[in-house]
Amino acid sequence: MKPWLPPLLVLAAAAALAPLPIVAGSYWMALLVNILMYATLATAWALFSGPTHYVSLATAAFFGLGAYTMAFLGETLPLPLVYGVAALIGAVVATVVGLSTLRLSGVYFVIFTFGLAELVRQLVTWGEAKYGGTVGRFVFIDVTQQGIYWMLLGLLVVILLTGLAIQRSRLGWALRAIGEDETVARHAGIDTTVSKVAVFVVSATFMTLVGAIMAPRWTYIDPSIAFNPIISFQVLIMALLGGAARLYGPILGVVPLAILFEILQANFPNYFSILLGIAFLVIVYFVPNGIVGLIDQGRGAIVRAARRRPHPAE
Repeated sequence: MKPWLPPLLVLAAAAALAPLPIVAGSYWMALLVNILMYATLATAWALFSGPTHYVSLATAAFFGLGAYTMAFLGETLPLPLVYGVAALIGAVVATVVGLSTLRLSGVYFVIFTFGLAELVRQLVTWGEAKYGGTVGRFVFIDVTQQGIYWMLLGLLVVILLTGLAIQRSRLGWALRAIGEDETVARHAGIDTTVSKVAVFVVSATFMTLVGAIMAPRWTYIDPSIAFNPIISFQVLIMALLGGAARLYGPILGVVPLAILFEILQANFPNYFSILLGIAFLVIVYFVPNGIVGLIDQGRGAIVRAARRRPHPAE
C-alpha cells in the first residue's frame, strides 16, 4: 500500500463525517458524540496497548483529569489554553506513572492501572471535600454538542495520523518487538522503558484531552462521573471487539457496542454492569482476535481457496 494512502483515507472519512451535525437531530447528535468519545478513547488506548499487549485500565484516570481541568479552568482561561493545560497535566502524570510502573507486566500492570484510576478518584474527592467544601462542581462553558462533535472528530484524526506515523517509525518497530517478546527486544538493544513510556504518554495525553472536550456536555461533574471505572472497561471491551492489532480496529468495535450500551442503559439501567460483564465474557470467548481477526481469517480463507482452485489451462 502506498504510504500516502492511509492518511488520505483518514482525511476523506473525516470530511465525510464532518457534516453530520448539520442534519442530525438531538438524539442522534448525542449518540454520535458518544460514539466519537469512545472511538477517540479506544484508538488512543490502542496506540500503546495494541502493539505492546499491555492491558491498561487507567483510561478513566486520565479522562477524569481532563474533565476536572476543564471544570476548574474553563471559566477563567481561553478554551485553547485550557486544552493545552489539560494535555500538559496528562503528559506529566503519565510520565511519572510510566516511569514508576512500566517495569511491571501482565496482571500486575493491569491491577496497578486499575488502582491508579481509583486512587486519583479518591484524591480528587478528598481534595474537593477538604478545600472546596463540596464534592462536585458545575461546568458552565458555552460549547455546543456540535462543537464537541467536531473537536472529537478532529482529535480522532490527529490520533490516527499519529498512530500511522508511529507505526512507520523505529519506535513502532520497537513496540511491536516488545509485544512479541520484551526480553528478546531488550537483548536486541531496544530501550524498552523509554519506548513504552514515550507512547504511554502520547496515549494518555489524548485521553486527557477527550475528558477536557467532553466536560461541558455534562454541565455538572463529580468524581464518580469523571473517574467512572466503567469508562475504562467499556474502552477495553470496544478495543478488544474491534481488534487492537490494527490502528483502525477499535473503531470497528466502538460503533456496535456504543449502540448496544445505549440500548442497555435506557432499558436495563439496574442490570447494566451485569450485562456489561456478560458482553465482556462473550467477546473474549467467541471473538478473541476481534473483528479485525475475523476479517483476516476470511481473507486468508479466500486466498487459500484461490490457490487450491485448478488453473483454467489445466
